[in-house]
Formats: sequence, C-alpha cells, structure tokens
Amino acid sequence: MMGVLALSLLTAHAQFAPQDADAKYATDLLPKGAVAPDFKIKDINGKNQKLSKLVKGKYTVLDFWASWCPDCRKDIPNIKRMYEKFAPMGVQFVGISFDNEEEQWKKAVSQYGLTYPQVSELKRMRDSEVAKAYGVKWIPSMMILDKEGKVMLSTVLSDKLEKTLTEVMAKERPVSLKGSSERVTIDGSKGPLAAIIQKPVLETGQRCPMVMLCHGFSGRKDGPMFELIADSLMQHGIASIRFDFNGHGESAGDFVDMTVPNEIEDAMHVFEYVRDLRYVSDIAIVGHSQGGVVAAMTAGKMEPESFRAVALMAPAAVLRDDAIRGSTMGATYDPLDPPEFVQLYGNLKLGREYIKSAFSLPIYETASKYHGPALIVHGTADRVVPYTYGERFHQLWPGSEWVLLDAFDHGFAQNIYRATTIVSDFLIQSLQ
Repeated sequence: MMGVLALSLLTAHAQFAPQDADAKYATDLLPKGAVAPDFKIKDINGKNQKLSKLVKGKYTVLDFWASWCPDCRKDIPNIKRMYEKFAPMGVQFVGISFDNEEEQWKKAVSQYGLTYPQVSELKRMRDSEVAKAYGVKWIPSMMILDKEGKVMLSTVLSDKLEKTLTEVMAKERPVSLKGSSERVTIDGSKGPLAAIIQKPVLETGQRCPMVMLCHGFSGRKDGPMFELIADSLMQHGIASIRFDFNGHGESAGDFVDMTVPNEIEDAMHVFEYVRDLRYVSDIAIVGHSQGGVVAAMTAGKMEPESFRAVALMAPAAVLRDDAIRGSTMGATYDPLDPPEFVQLYGNLKLGREYIKSAFSLPIYETASKYHGPALIVHGTADRVVPYTYGERFHQLWPGSEWVLLDAFDHGFAQNIYRATTIVSDFLIQSLQ
C-alpha cells in the first residue's frame, strides 16, 4: 500500500493497525481447505434443500445470520451489494439463518429484499446442527467455498469476503485492458518528474478526460491503489497520469527538500502538461493522504472549472496540527525552532522547510475556493489521520459526497477494491 504509509511505515507502525476481528471470533470456523459438510435444510418456502445441490459446481458464499442479530442487519447492505456484483459472474450465495421464529425470519428476508436462497433449521445458533458442523459461534460469519465444496475463506468480516471474491474472480475472469501505457517526464519544482500515462484506445481526433493521481507522504506512483483506479478508468474511456512527487520514487530531488507547497507546484506542472495534450478534454484530480491535501489545495489555487472533479482518500490535513505539536510520523522536534532535518523511518529525513511551511499551511482556506464535484473517502479506523479531518472537507464543499468506511485503516487495507471502486465510480460518473 503506498501513500503516507509506505510499506516500511506499515511495518514500523503495525501497532496502530486495527485488530482483525477474525483472530477473536472466527477461530472455530472451518479452516481453509476443509470440505464443507453437506446438509438438508428447509428453505423459506418450506421445501427441503441439500447444500450440495444448491452449490454444485459453483463458487459459493455461505452467509450465517439471524434477524435478531444487530451486526447481521448492519452487514446486510454489504452482502446484498456483493450478491449483485458477483452473482452475474456465477457465484452462488446462500443465507443460513439462526432464527427460531419463522415469521420473524420471513419478515426480515422480505424487508431487506434478500433474493438469493435462504434456509434455516429454525433453531438458535447454540442448538443448530449446521452451526456445530461449521464451527459458527458468532454471527455474522461467512465462508467462501470453491467449486469442489472446499473452504477458501472463513471470516466474520464482509469486507474481507469481498476482497477475496474480487481476487478469485479476477483470476477466473481476467479483464483484457484496451489501451496503452506510456512513461513520460515532466518538469517539476525540483527537476524532472517521472510519470506514467494510461490512455484508452481513441479514434483519430477523439478526446477523453484525464485524471491526475497524487500519492502521499513517502509514497510513489506505483502500487495497487492507483493502478486499480487507473485500470478501471481506462476500461471506461478515461485516461490517467500517476507521477512521483519530487524526492520520491523515480523523480528528481531529495526527500529532505520536499514540502507540501513544492508538491503543489509539482501538481500544477503536471496539470499544465496534460492540459496541453491534444486528446485531453477535461481533467480531474485524486489524492491519497498528503496527496489528498495537495489535490485539494491545487484545486483551490487553480482557475474555476480547471478540474471537473476532485476525489480525496484519507486526506492528511492533520499534517499541519502535527507540525504545530512538533510530532510527525512518531518523530518529535521543537516546532518553533526545528532542526535542519528530523530523522524518520527508513532513513528518510524530514526537512526544516517542510515543518516551517506545514506550521502555517492554509489547507482548508485554500481548498474552500474549489466549488466543483467532490468525493471524500475515509475510514473510521484510520489511526494516522482521524476521519474528522476528511469530514471537514465534506463540510467545506457543499454537495460533496462523503463515504465513511467502517473499520477501514489509512491505506484501506481491509478491502482496497471497495475503496478504489468507490473513487473510480465517482470519477466515471463525473467525467462521462
């Protein structure tokens, strides 16, 4: 995962990662590789069903739930969304309820519009033979079975379920991307910036939108987050450019000289470059973490309507407060008299100018001048940038979209596919 948490930072600060609930609640579920026990059970119409016939030859999701379970009801929209996404790909979903009151079970199925097969013994979990056979002691619990009926995943986390399904289906149904990838060099604030442009197939004279992708502190242009967004955009006829800021990746400059203002200058150079490409019609900008701050402030500094859309992923507006407190990425210093540099993780050196400029950086004041379509995505379990910093952008921009992902961390590691799909869908809707 790239951005403000580079891989080295993820390792160094693992203690800040939210605890995986599976370590506590999924320990008794059937393990990966186990053969799922067959069972005969009544469906919602009172007909006997055998699991083996329901799931024969298909990847299958078993969703263990009950209408009386608050966490299950909270998770239902997520499961429904996955069903709508993966059922057309041939994935079977089966809901297994631990309701013991038939009417309450049927009422919930109808109320939530659950159209995939629903079965139940009409027994509480502690009395259920299915629960015993599958090791279910907590709901919601979910399993993925392969086409031979073997367990691929046992979890209590629906986002982990979606992440695994996405990866399995990507192997089963690989997408052939139609377009080109080109490496380019752009003049930046500290020298040449290394960039990659992905462009869809265009007819002669045809134009398309372009999305700028801005990585975070200590990150780089490469990595799954921006690659997933870029691939998705290209499938929908939208180009993208992802680049390394000065002092990062393959771009010129030293990290110790990097500041948010000179990253904004880099972004403006990239904007000017893509604006002059003949095939580019409109431009949007996306930023993760510190790149989110850069994207928001760049949009605020540009002329009105320079950007058709802005998307921020866990924008790190906390960086100003960190500088005022004299603490950045775990390193402490005197904010009123910072040293020449502060030693960070991985031999990175945070320069004095970064601290001095961050101390009085007008993040929200500058961003407020942008008035176009905007999306902010943040996670409730972000320990690097509390989600309230993202929420403030939403309050700043009337009409912006605000997506708060429950239990997601700063890098959206719980299900990066969900976070990137939200951003991609917003951009596709805004630019087409």
